[in-house]
Amino acid sequence: MKAIKLKEDIYWVGAIDWGIRNFHGYSTQRGTTYNAFLLIDEKITLIDTVKYHLIDEMLDRISDVINPADIDYVISNHVEQDHSGSLPEIMAIARNATLVTSPNGEKGLRAHYKENWNFHVAKMGEVLNIGERNLTFVHTPMVHWPDNMVTYLPEDQILFSNDAFGQHIATSERFVDELPLDIVLEEAQKYYANIVLPYGAQVKKALGALAGLKLDIIAPSHGVIWRSDIPTILNEYEKWSGNVTEKKAVIVYDTMWNSTEMIAEKITEAFQNQGYKTRLFDLKKNHISDIMTEVINAQYICVGSPTLNNNIMPTVASFLTYLKGLAPKKRFGLAFGSYGWGGQSIGQVEQYLKDCGFETLENIRIQYIPDEDQLEEIKEKLEGKLS
Repeated sequence: MKAIKLKEDIYWVGAIDWGIRNFHGYSTQRGTTYNAFLLIDEKITLIDTVKYHLIDEMLDRISDVINPADIDYVISNHVEQDHSGSLPEIMAIARNATLVTSPNGEKGLRAHYKENWNFHVAKMGEVLNIGERNLTFVHTPMVHWPDNMVTYLPEDQILFSNDAFGQHIATSERFVDELPLDIVLEEAQKYYANIVLPYGAQVKKALGALAGLKLDIIAPSHGVIWRSDIPTILNEYEKWSGNVTEKKAVIVYDTMWNSTEMIAEKITEAFQNQGYKTRLFDLKKNHISDIMTEVINAQYICVGSPTLNNNIMPTVASFLTYLKGLAPKKRFGLAFGSYGWGGQSIGQVEQYLKDCGFETLENIRIQYIPDEDQLEEIKEKLEGKLS
């Protein structure tokens, strides 16, 4: 395993997780990487580690450059175990190393690993000299854990951005310009939608704290590294963190005997007739994390369920729970569905949407199988509200 040079004496020494397809509920069809970075200076510095089962891959890459025992500083930007999982072994090898982290990082690492390592708690804006270079630490709490911080290297204009600007992509290419940009942006959008979305206010604050920094490279903890198209990803983060929506509707449903599906298709037609971009998702065929990738910039979120045992379908309940946790703001909601006798599901879906903070339209309820006249009425009424 070879280290990959970013700049003179700065290397990527992370690991590629080709096989992972589920990242705590997030579907990672393209796998992921765990990025770690090695800086060679008077003080040899390792920024982050990798998930524990890939420790040997990281050690091989470090050993391609130096003896891992010679590491002087280990920077832990984030406690979560996909970043810190190899710390116990690294700290056992680099016995004289100082572990630099945020105040909440120290608390979290002590709680996770029960080790009395040589901690140095970095203050907000603190500068650590490692020789010809200096590392500046910027706390970014709740992007997306309380312990998060980023590390900036001014001499090389590199931001080690932790979870910000990342993507879940397993690839031997290390830089954005080595892959199609549309794929990288799609994965960056999915990453933001499923991990960072609830923390838009904190992201805006972090972007403000980083404003004015000269950025030649953004090196996130997952995915490929930004040495090109940096203004593009910064602009996308500004939009996503501001909950900026498009004239777009996402229609999500499950169905038992196709009645709710018929309603969903007619709702989709109504939005299309009024000039909206539309995305239609059957929950039996689409993963909720892929749906959230489209929700991130949608103005309308329409959710449908038939009634099952006086309740909503389990797939719909799962999606709505996930949606509520990710907490997109400034949206409109529409509940719809068919039913046999009770019809409780539609009101339950509507309450979920209200609990998300959405302004809701009048729900759509059809008993049994909708006929053509009922479907046409649904379309016409909705078009009237949208026009």
